Amino acid sequence: MDHSGHGMMSDLPPFTLGRGLEPSADVFFLVGCLLALVLYGWGVARLRGRGDAWPWGRVVAFVLGVLTVALVTCTKLNDYGMVMFSVHMVQHMVISMLSPILLLLGAPTTLALRALPVAGKGRKGPREWLLWLLHSVYMRVVTHPGFTIPLFIASLYALYFTPLFDFLMGSTAGHIAMMVHFLAVGVVFFWPIMGVDPGPHRPGYLMRMLELFAGMPFHAFFGIALMMGSTPMVGTFEHPPASLGVDALSDQTAAGGIAWAFSEVPSVLVLLALLFQWYRSEERQARRTDRAADRDGDAELKAYNAYLASLDARR
Repeated sequence: MDHSGHGMMSDLPPFTLGRGLEPSADVFFLVGCLLALVLYGWGVARLRGRGDAWPWGRVVAFVLGVLTVALVTCTKLNDYGMVMFSVHMVQHMVISMLSPILLLLGAPTTLALRALPVAGKGRKGPREWLLWLLHSVYMRVVTHPGFTIPLFIASLYALYFTPLFDFLMGSTAGHIAMMVHFLAVGVVFFWPIMGVDPGPHRPGYLMRMLELFAGMPFHAFFGIALMMGSTPMVGTFEHPPASLGVDALSDQTAAGGIAWAFSEVPSVLVLLALLFQWYRSEERQARRTDRAADRDGDAELKAYNAYLASLDARR
């Protein structure tokens, strides 16, 4: 089905979940999802072929991340999302807030760095270019909270409450660009927060939690603004096809409710992941401390006790 405009969507039957999940592949995203799975599978196979381990949990997370992208772009959710604000909002929330988290939990950058071969002396291959990008000024900027949080917020307010959204929805290229933008914004926002892959911006766990909660309330406020609107606020969805049997204002209210409710989902997922990472980090630090104590006969503790004894002797 052509996703370039509303003409081909005018005869869609009323939306049901079953109809929304019927296949309707967008070629761009179908090829992209298949390519992502093939490249990730190649990386895992290469590591395991030389005897290196790669956690199955990361494989599952990445595959689920790719499948969530396919779910909202390669089914009739994509068709209904062209004419129903509520369905479009499901697409937006999944591809910008759920898919990036799952993809990042799969640690694709780490896998690439471990799987890609090292280029010969004086040459640059894919691995060397990836390392260069990770250490570049560009990457330091786009992963800094001073950039990611405003971008995360602007992707809602500056897009939906200006003519830009209607312009992008008017063509296939514009619609694809918008969906890619949603995914990219989610990745750069959650990348430094998740902390699974290497990156130039890697704050402590408490700061990561603050970054997470700095962005989430704006999603809730955006949803409330849509729910409180007394008239349709986005031109694209102002006149839904009669075949859908949908009232534009009611559909907008539903879209706002989805945006408001969905803002809690990634917060919980990321918070659980951060707490688990924090626990594992403390556990590793404790083991390192124990090994150091075994090697030097707990010299650090003895030195501290001697210091306390010297203080007591001065009294």
